[in-house]
Order: sequence, then structure tokens, then C-alpha cells
Amino acid sequence: MLGSSRESLAACSAALDARRQAPGFEELSAQVFAVAALLDDHAQLRSTLADSGQPASVRESLIKDILANQVSAVTLEIVADVVDHRWSDDVDLVIALEQLAAQAAFTVAEGNGTLDATEEEIFRFGRAIDASAELQMALGDPAQSAQTKAAIVRDLLSDRATAATREVLESTVGRLHGQRLDAAIDTLCELAARQRERVVAEVRVAAPLTEDQSRRLAAALSSLKGRTVRLNVAVDPAVLGGVMVTIGDEVIDGTVASRLEQARRAVLG
Repeated sequence: MLGSSRESLAACSAALDARRQAPGFEELSAQVFAVAALLDDHAQLRSTLADSGQPASVRESLIKDILANQVSAVTLEIVADVVDHRWSDDVDLVIALEQLAAQAAFTVAEGNGTLDATEEEIFRFGRAIDASAELQMALGDPAQSAQTKAAIVRDLLSDRATAATREVLESTVGRLHGQRLDAAIDTLCELAARQRERVVAEVRVAAPLTEDQSRRLAAALSSLKGRTVRLNVAVDPAVLGGVMVTIGDEVIDGTVASRLEQARRAVLG
């Protein structure tokens, strides 16, 4: 998502956050995900609502007529706000709705104390997918319906995950819009972290970190980034020792494997 779409999404995200105390907010995520699915399935309607050549008042009136008496007042406000904005591509409008729905789910999770668990569950789900070629094929297959993919996610999570985890993963994995599966899950992790204005650091180590090691590493990274950093730790024997930290596009590689490779190159050079 680039250009005007990115700016529009930022504005809509701020507007959603301002409504977190509105009546009906707890149902907002489910309803916005449903609206996104409706537009994803109806290309002509989606194209009309994203057409900046049409006056915003016309587009807003159209979506309000379609959703009248079917969603809450706050959902209608959020969707109308999205339709009012400018989108580089009509699919960006759908993706924006899905990200706003996820943001709403994470806001509710933050309020009921399950956001930490939700972040951890989404991260672990992503790692489980990375480790299974069969699941990657099943969930990444564009020939599979959104309903089929959602059912697979539901079966995998069973009743062991929070409500927010189940909702955002079922909806997101079901409709990838051409994205890679791992990229879609990474976006969810980033949205969950952003809910607390935190940065997610993916940490790879040869052996599990102790509580004290995790605390000191998080503190050091938070000081470096100027924001609170949350660690998602993955054990990878290939690193041999030390730690590799990835924050967005930045990689801090302090692993033994990396140092050995540097030494090998120096000798060969």
C-alpha cells in the first residue's frame, strides 16, 4: 500500500482510535471484517466505492444505503470514513478495512487484558506455518476458498487461542490479496504491537533465553530504538550461539554462525 492509500489508512486508523469508547465498539471488528469480505466478493461495488471521480457524498450515501440497519452506528461511521478517503487501488480499500478491523480487535484485546497473549499466539502461529510446507500450500493456495482456509485456521487454533487471535487469523489468512502468507501474518504482528506503540523484534537464538536475558535484551533494544520493544523469540540451532535480532528492515547479527562466516571469508580473502 503506497501513496494516497497509505495516507488515507493512517487517517482512518486515527479516527478509529478516537472512537474506542463508542457504544458497540466491541462488535466493530467482526462487522468491519464482514464488510471487507462483502466488497472483496463484489468487484463492481468495490470499484465504485473506491472511484475518486465520484463525489465522496455519493459514495458515502451508497454504502450507508447498503449497510443500513445491518451494522452498528460506529461501524457505519468507520466504513463511511474509509469510503470518503482516496485509494490508489480499489483493493487497497478492502485491505484498509481489514487492517482497521484487526486494529479494533487488538484494541478490545488490550482493554480486556489479552493483547499480550494474542500477540504471542499470532507469532507462534506464523512459526508453525513456516515449519509446515503442507500448511503453507493449503493456506496459500488461491484456489481454496476463504471459508475453507478459515476452517483450517479454526481447526488449528481450536479453543486454545484468544478471541482476537481466532478472529484476525481466520479473516486475514482467508483473504491474502496476493500477499505471501508469512507477510500477512507479520503485518498482524506489527498491528498488534502498534496498539501499544511498541516495536516487535524477532529474536533468533540457539537456546531459550532466561527471563533475565529477555528483560535485559528488551531494555537494550528499547533504549536503542527510543520505543518499547517486544521480543518474539524463536529458537534456531543453526545460529550456534549469540543472537540475531530483526526489527523491520534492520538486522543486528551477533550470532556465532555469523562470526564464523566472517572469519572464513577473511581467511579465504
